[in-house]
Order: sequence, then structure tokens, then C-alpha cells
Amino acid sequence: MKRSSRPPVLEPRPSPRRRALSEEERELWDTVARQVKPLRKHRAAKAPARAEPSPVPAVTRPAPPPRPIAAAPAPRAAKPAMPPLAPLGKRERTKLSRGRSEIEARLDLHGMTQTRAHRALTGFLHRAHHDGLTFVLVITGKGRSGGESGVLRRQVPEWLSLPEFRAFVVGFEEAHIGHGGEGALYVRIRRARF
Repeated sequence: MKRSSRPPVLEPRPSPRRRALSEEERELWDTVARQVKPLRKHRAAKAPARAEPSPVPAVTRPAPPPRPIAAAPAPRAAKPAMPPLAPLGKRERTKLSRGRSEIEARLDLHGMTQTRAHRALTGFLHRAHHDGLTFVLVITGKGRSGGESGVLRRQVPEWLSLPEFRAFVVGFEEAHIGHGGEGALYVRIRRARF
């Protein structure tokens, strides 16, 4: 017996006839259909537009505005930038070292911790600025012997360069040997604007 290489052809089945429901079956079906609740709520089809306006106006919520993807922060009113620190001029330095210009106030930071020295320097410069002083002397000390420089000697110039002191300080330089040399700084105070 040879098998055919063709796939078998399926003939369509005749559709079953629907019979009509009896009166008893119809009542039973209606009872069941009334008790069944849909699993999901289907969207109601739009009702045809009425010619009469509805007595209660529909309240619609406005759509929220779209959020920007990457909003840049609003620019703040920029404070005028402080000018860079300016070294003391040769003439001013000479006058200070020879005693022709007066050093109007002195602050000695010897023996203070960094925290205490920072607070003392802040208060001192604030008062000097408020009082309208021009030149002050800040004594840091040279540090320990043995080639090691002092902490305050390194820190105070860094502090004076910070933005928090720029409102008070125009510039600073190492003092003349007669005023302490490497262990002191001449500081020029910014004029107060009234």
C-alpha cells in the first residue's frame, strides 16, 4: 500500500442548526442574564448630540501643563562679582614698611586653634571694614623651628582669598621684617559703601 504524499483535504462541516428556545428556556435565560455582572465596565458609546442644552453644565478638569524634561534653574539676580585680589602697590608697601602710612589695627593669632583663629579673623576684618580702616596687620607667627612652617601661616592667606572675605579685603602681602616679616601680613581693607 502506497501512502499519498498529498495532505488530506478537509471538507467544511455543515453548520449546526440553531433551534428555537422554548418559552421555559427563554425565561430561564432572561433570569440568568439579569443576575450576571460584567467583569469590566465597557465604555459607553457616545450618545447622539441633543438639540436641548443640558441643565447642569459639565465640569471639565483642565489638563495639567506638561512638565519640562530638563528645566534649567532660573538664574538668580547675580550679585556683582568681587574684583580679584590686588597686591599692594610698591608705593603703599614702602610707606607701610617705613612707617609713613599708619597700620590702623593689629590682630595677633599666635597660639590659637584654626577654628578660633578663623572666627577672630572674620570678626576683626568685619570691624575694620565697618570702621573704615585702610591697612591692618594680621600676625600669624612663623611656626615651629626646624624648617616646618606654621599652620596659621599657611591657612590665613588661603582664608583671605575665600569669597567670604572678599567683601572686606582688597589685597594682602607679606609684611616687612620690621612688622614681623614672614609671620605677618599687611591687609588692605575694602572701603565700606554707605
